[in-house]
Amino acid sequence: MTDVKILVATLALCAIFSPAVEAKLYKWVDDKGETHYGEVVPPEYAGKDKVQFNEKGREVRKKEADNDDASANKAAESAKAAAMEQRRKDKALINTYSSEKEIDLARDRNLQQVEARINSIQLLIKSAQESLDGYRKEAEGASKSGRKIHDSLQSDIAEAESKLAKLKQDLANAREKEASVRASFEADKLRYRELTGVAKK
Repeated sequence: MTDVKILVATLALCAIFSPAVEAKLYKWVDDKGETHYGEVVPPEYAGKDKVQFNEKGREVRKKEADNDDASANKAAESAKAAAMEQRRKDKALINTYSSEKEIDLARDRNLQQVEARINSIQLLIKSAQESLDGYRKEAEGASKSGRKIHDSLQSDIAEAESKLAKLKQDLANAREKEASVRASFEADKLRYRELTGVAKK
């Protein structure tokens, strides 16, 4: 209590002789319960309760550690949830497969459907491109002969272009899916190897 009175008196004197200078003084308590004063709070106590005084020795801001504690608790809970989810996945991985070969077989089964879709889209793209080429050739022939390109033909060309663009996007999405499946099973295989201690042959 005496320390606080001395501090307040000192700050008041400083305010009288140097009113233009804004003094920043903090009070904090260390891990041993000892109270300290200074212009800078040590990093290890930055997240704990501290008080700032102005040049007149009055408390201007009290920063509680509540927000920091809440953030730390939230981060800890997230880390705990992530660890629990990883343990769940690890258990499922070990219970589902008895070897890396089984993981490869599961990957191949999952890829069959994706690869079938890719092949189907590629055939549709080929057909759509042929149709578009036909429409464009017809329009080019009409233009060369000085005939007007009918609205229906222009509509067919625009529709064929739109269809072809959509199919190409579908193909890109399917290939992304294929890459995702491969990456997922490769990650499973690496994790399985870590969990079982099986060395890569």
